[in-house]
Amino acid sequence: MQKLLNLAFLLPFFLVSGTICHAESAHGLAIYGNPALPESFESLPYADPKASKGGRITYGERERFDSLNAFTTKGRAPSILRTHIFESLMARSWDEPFTIYGLLAKTIDVASDRKSVTFELRPEATFSDGSSVTPDDIIFTMETLRDHGRPNFGTYYRRVARVEQTGERSVTFSFRKPERELPLLLGLMPIHSRANWHDRDFSETTLQSPVASGPYRIASVEVGERIVLEKRDDWWGADLPINRGLHNFDTVTILYFRNENALWEAFKAGIVDLRHERDPARWLDGYDFPAAKAGRIARGELAHGRATGMRGLVFNTRKPLFADRRVREALLHAFDFEWINAAINRDAYERIPSYYANSRLGATGPATGRERALLAPFAHALPAGTMEGDFALPVSNGDGRNRDNLRKAARLLREAGWRIDDGMLRNPAGKPFTFEILLQGSGDDEKIAASFARSLERLGITASLRLVDGAQYRERLHTYDYDMILRQWWLSLSPGGEQEFYFGSHGVTEPGTRNYMGAENPAIDAMIDALLIAEDEDTWVAAIRALDRVLTGERYVIPLWFEPVERLAWWKPLEKPAKTPLYGYRPEVWWHGKE
Repeated sequence: MQKLLNLAFLLPFFLVSGTICHAESAHGLAIYGNPALPESFESLPYADPKASKGGRITYGERERFDSLNAFTTKGRAPSILRTHIFESLMARSWDEPFTIYGLLAKTIDVASDRKSVTFELRPEATFSDGSSVTPDDIIFTMETLRDHGRPNFGTYYRRVARVEQTGERSVTFSFRKPERELPLLLGLMPIHSRANWHDRDFSETTLQSPVASGPYRIASVEVGERIVLEKRDDWWGADLPINRGLHNFDTVTILYFRNENALWEAFKAGIVDLRHERDPARWLDGYDFPAAKAGRIARGELAHGRATGMRGLVFNTRKPLFADRRVREALLHAFDFEWINAAINRDAYERIPSYYANSRLGATGPATGRERALLAPFAHALPAGTMEGDFALPVSNGDGRNRDNLRKAARLLREAGWRIDDGMLRNPAGKPFTFEILLQGSGDDEKIAASFARSLERLGITASLRLVDGAQYRERLHTYDYDMILRQWWLSLSPGGEQEFYFGSHGVTEPGTRNYMGAENPAIDAMIDALLIAEDEDTWVAAIRALDRVLTGERYVIPLWFEPVERLAWWKPLEKPAKTPLYGYRPEVWWHGKE
């Protein structure tokens, strides 16, 4: 095994050519090239180590919560628990897709055959109850998340054949086969205290405050209404270079609101300090209230380099109604994006062309070179035109009638065996074309779905809207009990094993995955396998582009829009660093400035 240096080391997302290559003076590893930060770095490049400490910040969220366990499928927990309460063996740099830095771990040894990895814990690392973070806690965490956590944890950690303590503060994970990505995934595992879960069922919801090693602890909770975090005076990691300039507030409060209007009014009143504005019309015209006019509100547009991901109306192809791609293509044509984008967004957004668009990972034009070679064995399973890149989205003239596209939709439906009878579209058995769009809450999602439903009426299709509460929505999502939903996939610039959780064919029947559409194409599984075993950057990129191509060509989703910038408004004296990381806005680097 080859030993990495102490302090600020790195673990790559994948290990190039099956070896760990580093000079004796190197401070870490990267999948391709060298780490961006030198061995002597003082802080992350997008953090300000001189940021003021103290003060408070209040965020606003729309969705409720009913649990403080953020790592199981039951209940809904505040997302801030993952970023402010829990820590992992390694920490990400949000300016580098392929590098992460040491946190709870002091050193890492990765076997030259890629079949094991050993973490040595920092002796000073402690939980919020004062107890040390031990190898036993690491072993407990992996086994518990694997057996009782969210399905993605099981997908990842079942690839570990054995985990054992191999030193006073060391733990070794042995793999079932050589692994490139798994050391990274283990490094990002949220570490739990074994003692805190004694005689408790991890798979159940809980309102007991977690014991964790992060910078904050829970000060108070009002279920579904608010959660207040307080900075730990005894936080063990405050002086690490990876943490300098981060987690600057003494108190962090998250308030939960039932709808967007209530959240907006709370921001205007100064109850909420920072707002991520997603309404372009409001961004242009809505900031004329007294506090904004008086200069007490600051605003900014932060550019980012993230992939678009995918957000849109998702077909559940487990349902026979949507199993035929021609039907999905027809309904894609029936959706008048140009008119809806103008009506809701005043044409402020661009349409999402594919899952990894806005990055070098997106598929464009005909498949060539390695990308074509990867897809060639599965040509029989690809939708027509996929290799040629013939999956441009339909465009209307924006007049709200969408006549040309509706005619194309009607033709595709006829080809799929549907006919108009007594004013309704019916299949050969006489069954009418009706389905339900499942939504959580209201707002723009409801407007989008309602507009789509009206368009479908002109084709003889009846689409009903069903609005349900959060608990019912999550249960139906978990069991894929819906015809169509409006959903989003946030996709990173360093895709890996999570793609199996998002799009792998096991998700067709296994509950709780993010394969919401029921994707089941052998090319998808093969491209996920290819990106995980890629020996070089070109092959890795080709595999992701090929995956993007197949997902897009299958027409599983009617795509909506993405934000090329993040629009933020905040109450002074909140401040942020001058540099925005590659991934965009990060709340942990802000601070409370001078009044």
